[in-house]
Amino acid sequence: MTPAGPPDLRRLLKTHFGYDEFRGQQERVIANALMGRHGVVIMPTGGGKSLCYQLPALALPGLTLVVSPLIALMKDQVDGLRANGIAAEFVNSSLDAAEVDRVQRDALAGRVKILYAAPERVSIPGFQRFLERLRLSLIAIDEAHCISEWGHDFRPDYRNLAELRRRFPATPVMALTATATDRVRSDIVEQLALSDAAEFIADFDRPNLTYDVRSKQNAFNTLLNLLDEQPGAPAIVYCFSRADTEELAARLTDRGHPAAAYHAGLEPESRRDTQERFIDGVVPIVVATIAFGMGIDKPDVRLVVHHTIPKSIEAYYQETGRAGRDGQPSRCVLLFSEGDRHKHEYFIRETSDAAARATAERQLGGIMEYSRLHTCRRRFLLAHFGQTMGDDACGNCDVCLAQSESVDVTVVAQKLLSAAIRTGERFGAAHLCNVLLGRNMGRIRELGHDQLSVFGIVTDYDGNTLRAIAAQLVEKGLLARSEGQYATLAVTPAGRRWLKERAELQVNMRIDEPGVNRPGRGGARAARDAAASGPVTQTPATPEQARREQGLFEELRTLRRRLADEQGWPAFVVFNDATLREMSATMPADEAAMLRLSGVGPAKVERYGAVFLDAIRQYAKRA
Repeated sequence: MTPAGPPDLRRLLKTHFGYDEFRGQQERVIANALMGRHGVVIMPTGGGKSLCYQLPALALPGLTLVVSPLIALMKDQVDGLRANGIAAEFVNSSLDAAEVDRVQRDALAGRVKILYAAPERVSIPGFQRFLERLRLSLIAIDEAHCISEWGHDFRPDYRNLAELRRRFPATPVMALTATATDRVRSDIVEQLALSDAAEFIADFDRPNLTYDVRSKQNAFNTLLNLLDEQPGAPAIVYCFSRADTEELAARLTDRGHPAAAYHAGLEPESRRDTQERFIDGVVPIVVATIAFGMGIDKPDVRLVVHHTIPKSIEAYYQETGRAGRDGQPSRCVLLFSEGDRHKHEYFIRETSDAAARATAERQLGGIMEYSRLHTCRRRFLLAHFGQTMGDDACGNCDVCLAQSESVDVTVVAQKLLSAAIRTGERFGAAHLCNVLLGRNMGRIRELGHDQLSVFGIVTDYDGNTLRAIAAQLVEKGLLARSEGQYATLAVTPAGRRWLKERAELQVNMRIDEPGVNRPGRGGARAARDAAASGPVTQTPATPEQARREQGLFEELRTLRRRLADEQGWPAFVVFNDATLREMSATMPADEAAMLRLSGVGPAKVERYGAVFLDAIRQYAKRA
């Protein structure tokens, strides 16, 4: 087979997906697949992973099999492909036997280019025999981190995909994921026998995202303030439990921020309705468990809040990655409480597999370390995924944006280390601070710690500042924090040397909260990245122009909803919000002008062009 050259790929890109240029490493990944080579693709959420296997499927002669773990995601992907004029189908448990037979007959007859299936389905011998009757040109394994026990979302059914590799040794495989450490990436390669695969690792830095960790005290008021800063802007709030989502959604709605709950306990139709209303902008806020978000095609989410710490850095990165997919400035706020770790630890203790339990504890320790940081959060996230940052400060996280000053903490640091030693190095920061502050608590009296020489010797710091200094001593290696159900602080060998040498110690202490809109590294880079990635609606020159654009946008959104309902599709499958906003700003007069819009190709113009152009003309006459 002669691989298609770049001009052909670009023609397919515009015809079926409406884009003029590839993003990042997409073109290299696609070219690798067209040469019949295996590939491992690590690309952040919103980086365009789906296109990496959807486009080569059009250029290859046979059928592309896509293994995907989520039924809802499959349907959305298939709906979107069909709207772009691509023959796509899915096979999963939502179909009855007759529907599965019909899909398989169409595939055998060559009427399907892309077939989605769940890993459970692929494990069935009968389905594997069906696949052997096809001309299988490419196997794409989405969410490939699920195959690794070291990943944050291990699924045993993914391990069965090794059998698929044995049955189709000559078919190129593309394994894709948004979050994979070096260890997980190596496990993917080993489990799928992809030792000769080309690896494509995208830049994990999302410069338009501001990372912010705040105390969970007064969490509801903090959340209200965050939402008030951008009223009506799309937001996702992640909670730990189903009950939390329903309670918080009701409270937000009562306070003037319309919100809907989303969790796995709801009926499928209810979940889908909530998802579509959020995507369409009918409901601006979704309060959800981690069941929400996979495959959500909403580029303009401006705020992602974690009401409880997630279970790992990988999960946090993936969930915050749903913010700002259009390249515009967006915020990711984690409300942190030391006590929240116990919620996760309860379920970790229930895990019978010792190795899985150890992995979960290690992952939880990572997100706890991130939450306690007093140094750049972006640098920490990038380092977790094996990448470095050029500057010491990113200019776009709460630590780097905050005003700070160098403070001499020599004396209080000595007291903290001494308190850890005198209490037997068996207690956490909260207990040490209570002892140093001389708090008359039952637990302290019971242990006799009110009789220690360090009891009540700190009078010039409050509890919050004292805990912040203790956290910095951990970061500097003078104290070591154990991980587990009850974290304790112990003095390290370096800490003992420092005490013996009686050296001075300076640390940077925050003296205010970071400014919400303070420009930093992220702002300038985000603007450049957004400009490079495609057209972005410019800020209207006048209030009157803004009113006209918003009015047209609302009318086009209503039209989109009607057309989508007629097809039984989510509204974004017709056109996404970014495209509608560009359409509202430029008001294309004909099909040629519409084709210049980002996300609009000939297939979309043929299907929807006339009706949208007519709506624009009618609006222009009235406006």
